[in-house]
Amino acid sequence: MYPPHLLIPMREDLTSVGFEELTTADDVVNTMENAEGTMLVVVNSVCGCAAGAARPGVKAALAASPVKPDKMVTVFAGGDLEAVAKMREYLLPYPPSSPAIGIFKDGDLVHFIERHHIEGRSAQMIAQHLEMALEEFCTPANA
Repeated sequence: MYPPHLLIPMREDLTSVGFEELTTADDVVNTMENAEGTMLVVVNSVCGCAAGAARPGVKAALAASPVKPDKMVTVFAGGDLEAVAKMREYLLPYPPSSPAIGIFKDGDLVHFIERHHIEGRSAQMIAQHLEMALEEFCTPANA
């Protein structure tokens, strides 16, 4: 567990652009069991690839894409242990990974970007990947 005060700016990096923090297992269950439409989930982290690629890539994709998910949530690895453990159950069959980015549609995981897809890649590459996924999975069927 990291000291909570150290995580504040990393949390705000996503909450400042509209992400809702899920800090307890109950928060995760309530959100996931009532999921409708599309939801972007970010497993946030203190690591360098979260700071240098994942968070900036997510924010850039959201800023650039005309297609937005209906809901955006985040859990913080190393900060909200129970919430992260519960979210990882919904991210199966993928192994635990942080940072990580998932897209759910009507409660089903339809796209997942694992840590090994983030490490060594630029924020721009992450943004391009996520933009394509948002366009594929978040565009209404009648659009």
